[in-house]
Amino acid sequence: MPNRFYFNFACINYILLKPMKPVAFPLIPILILFITAFSCSSNSSKPRKPVSSIAVQPAKNNYVFGEKVSVNVKTKTRDGQIESIKLYFNNTLIKESKELDFTVENVLIEKLGSGNFTVEAVKTDGLKNSRLLVINTISDVFPEKFTYQVVNTFPHSKTHFTQGLEFYNGFIYEGTGEYGTSGLFKTDLRTGKTLQSHMLADQYFGEGITILNDKIYQLTYRTQKGFVYQLSDFAVIDSFQFKSKEGWGLTNDGAHLIMSDGTHVLTWLNANDFSVVKTLEVANNKGIVNYLNELEYINGTIYANVYTTDLIVQIDPDTGKILSQINLAGIINIYKNNQDKIDYLNGIAYDNKTERLFVTGKLWPKLFEIKIIPSK
Repeated sequence: MPNRFYFNFACINYILLKPMKPVAFPLIPILILFITAFSCSSNSSKPRKPVSSIAVQPAKNNYVFGEKVSVNVKTKTRDGQIESIKLYFNNTLIKESKELDFTVENVLIEKLGSGNFTVEAVKTDGLKNSRLLVINTISDVFPEKFTYQVVNTFPHSKTHFTQGLEFYNGFIYEGTGEYGTSGLFKTDLRTGKTLQSHMLADQYFGEGITILNDKIYQLTYRTQKGFVYQLSDFAVIDSFQFKSKEGWGLTNDGAHLIMSDGTHVLTWLNANDFSVVKTLEVANNKGIVNYLNELEYINGTIYANVYTTDLIVQIDPDTGKILSQINLAGIINIYKNNQDKIDYLNGIAYDNKTERLFVTGKLWPKLFEIKIIPSK
């Protein structure tokens, strides 16, 4: 009968059924297995964070402003107890509960563009976790469509790369762009003659302008800097920084500055300290509208050029809904010639006293007074 040897090491029996030969036991791998098992056992006893999920019904790619939805929140815990579960909609708390599964009905969606639901779940041991769900909202308004009728034509400098336009006390004020030729100009409407000017330093690309409380405010393109001028003599009396990456159009509502930055977002600024008062996302019934450019505040609404298009859109300043759009296609066509560098439509000015509306564009030879008429 063959010899039988038994070997016991770390609770593992080695049974050798043949005569024993010299064996080198793998001590290091066995120790690693032992340590790993101990480590895994230790990790499994660590407290776990709660995990939540958010479901919005009905499920859609785009929600409509004014729509009501239900929001279901489910939370799982592997250990411990829940202290609280909070549900926020656009950073406003709408429900707090200790239930692991709850639903909030009739949540009203009244913010255009990007919105979000956030759940924050906290356990009694202090461990917490959060979950974010982003939704998109379009407008419930189908914009009215308008075209135009030219009432009058006035001269406009073919060297002015128009970025801002304003009619004030009988004169045209204009902010222009391009590095090395950016400036601020006061011109005679009838003759187009420059009456007053101020040139920006070469490192600045001038952008939108607006007049408020006997001051002219002007943005620059990518320096996140604006300038404040005295209306009477264009003396620079202040400068300011803004948070938007780019400055595009500028207007005011009589109290605050309102700026565009080339996206679908408008930003209200305090006219004294230039802090952000609010932001507003702009959308129509199809989605957000980007490239909002030169702005004009007219009778309680905001008119904006849409960059690279022939469109001006009318915006509700409370909701961001586009109420109407004006198509100015063809307005400059008869004045084009092969020698001129005519760029995009950009520039809206309004005479509050006579209710005249003026438009022009970058490097355009003409400025137009137009009447808005319904599209056929």
